[in-house]
Amino acid sequence: MANKKQYKIILSGGGTGGHIYPAISIANELKSRFPKAEFLFVGAKDKMEMEKVPQAGYKIEGLWISGIQRKLTLKNLSFPFKLISSLIKSRKILSVFKPDVVIGTGGFASGPLLQMAVSKKIPSLIQEQNSYPGITNKILAKKANKICVAYDGLERFFPAQKIIKTGNPIREDILSIDNNSIEAKDYFKLKHNKITLLIIGGSLGARRINQLIEGKLEFFQTQNAQIIWQCGKLYYNSYSQYNDLDHVQVHAFINKMDMAYAAADIIISRAGAGSVSELCIVGKPVIFIPSPNVAEDHQTKNANAIVDKQGAILIKEEDLEVDFENKFSQLVNSKEKQIELGTSIKKLALVNATKDIADEVEKLLKK
Repeated sequence: MANKKQYKIILSGGGTGGHIYPAISIANELKSRFPKAEFLFVGAKDKMEMEKVPQAGYKIEGLWISGIQRKLTLKNLSFPFKLISSLIKSRKILSVFKPDVVIGTGGFASGPLLQMAVSKKIPSLIQEQNSYPGITNKILAKKANKICVAYDGLERFFPAQKIIKTGNPIREDILSIDNNSIEAKDYFKLKHNKITLLIIGGSLGARRINQLIEGKLEFFQTQNAQIIWQCGKLYYNSYSQYNDLDHVQVHAFINKMDMAYAAADIIISRAGAGSVSELCIVGKPVIFIPSPNVAEDHQTKNANAIVDKQGAILIKEEDLEVDFENKFSQLVNSKEKQIELGTSIKKLALVNATKDIADEVEKLLKK
């Protein structure tokens, strides 16, 4: 058995916060178990992981890779060249670093890196965050050693004997928000006699949700609602003027998400896998507005996995103008419905995901 000094671990994933933060959470947990282990991240050049991973204290190598566009575009012409370049660089990274295990959390870069790792028979683990996997993980699953998932029913896509249901890694700070509501509302300087609505559109923001909120600011006032609105840094300049309104706070990014979740009475969110997993733990009533612009429409499938268990409300983007005000009013005016949704979504929480995934990595290391 290798001793702690000799462990070398590669984590690959990125493109969005939903792939990066789980990888960092897994690395942090493994580092606490194996303080002398050496870690290397592999991401996509020019994507947010090239900034976020070094901020978390880890080294990262970038591949020249991007997703294949679903429409016919010029970008697709360069895809085969990017893929070949990334496979060659991945092979070189593996030859130089010589990892004991490779972990993929999804995103553009994890495909080439995991593909080369499994071809070299390096122990590998895939962490599939969504209820409906993308094409890369479906292909990799045949050769990966273990597949950690967050939803039931993935035997349709993956070999059943490799699947371990762990849930998705989430930020440690949100595990202890339960009795924090008063302190959190004070932190955001909110009024205690109003409904607090938290808007989160993912790490980059969500254009259609932002447009919706802008158009409903007067409506929210009639509902006695105050708003913490994370619009995303791409959109902040367009919406920051609404900070002048008494009932609105606009943020490019919220660093203290534990406080934001604790302050919220109702949450409007995209349905990325990481957000859904966090919201299960938070246990507050949620209205999901899934992004229709993601591969395999997996956000709608993620949201439906919660809605089917009476744990949330789903409104499709195309139905917002017709349905939003009615569904929001019904929720605001029914304490029973709020309690029912909060209780049901919390039952779906998998709070030990990071530790459980690290346990599976540890078994691979010690084989």
